[in-house]
Amino acid sequence: MTRDDAGAVRSAVLALHRTTGLPVVFGGAVSGGASGGGHDRLHITELVGNTTDSLNGLVVRHGNGLGGKAMAMARPLWVSNYPCSASISHDYDKPVGREGLLSILAVPIVVRRRVRGVLYGALREPLSLADRVVGAAVQAARDLEQDIAVQDRADEAVARARPAVPESAARWEEVRAVHAELRALAERVEDAPTRDRLREASLRLAAAGLNEPDGSPRPVLSPRELDVLSYVAIGCTNAEAAERLGLLPETVKSYLRSAMRKLDSHTRLEAVTTARRAGLLP
Repeated sequence: MTRDDAGAVRSAVLALHRTTGLPVVFGGAVSGGASGGGHDRLHITELVGNTTDSLNGLVVRHGNGLGGKAMAMARPLWVSNYPCSASISHDYDKPVGREGLLSILAVPIVVRRRVRGVLYGALREPLSLADRVVGAAVQAARDLEQDIAVQDRADEAVARARPAVPESAARWEEVRAVHAELRALAERVEDAPTRDRLREASLRLAAAGLNEPDGSPRPVLSPRELDVLSYVAIGCTNAEAAERLGLLPETVKSYLRSAMRKLDSHTRLEAVTTARRAGLLP
């Protein structure tokens, strides 16, 4: 997982605790997931409802215990009486026993066929978990997978844009295409913090080749005006920009007119050039 994924796991654990009412919910990130294979380890770092520190910082190995088996099989698993279960190894009986957990559910977070983390929910009684609870846990994992996948895409886009000033026009065109894609992707993300991070990544791309600021005030465009202008900058027609942004052509035309007015420009090309000089577009 990336350094930003810990916050996403924490949010998922809190949301799962809130939606299911399970007394204990915990989870963590997998290290080694980028390389695959059987050397992945889960580090449990996020806990809600725990009464001891026995699980905090626990390292679960690929294939071992309930969580390790869920990692290996890349699917949700649960047991109704953990100490007596014959379907899992019992490498972690001591920390689980100190916390008094009996009925446990483990749901892996799988992104691009790799396990990136595990969410757990647990009871201190040997009871079967309701379908509603299992469904809520699986949905929480799916939501987290989507958030991680979106952030991965943004990180990769920024990485592809380096070095900041490409040596050829062709590489600049790739940067501009990535910038436009990031802008469009941000608008399809419902999670506000993730959407803001994508927009921030697009602004970093836009300013990558900017010279030292000349002290003049930077024009202020709305997010949608900048979205439209980013597609115009890579040669899209109004209809093409509308299709990629999920807007009507007339709406795109309206945003473009507004952006041109703010940039004191009379043509599409002049608007793009002015925006690039201001560091609004790459």
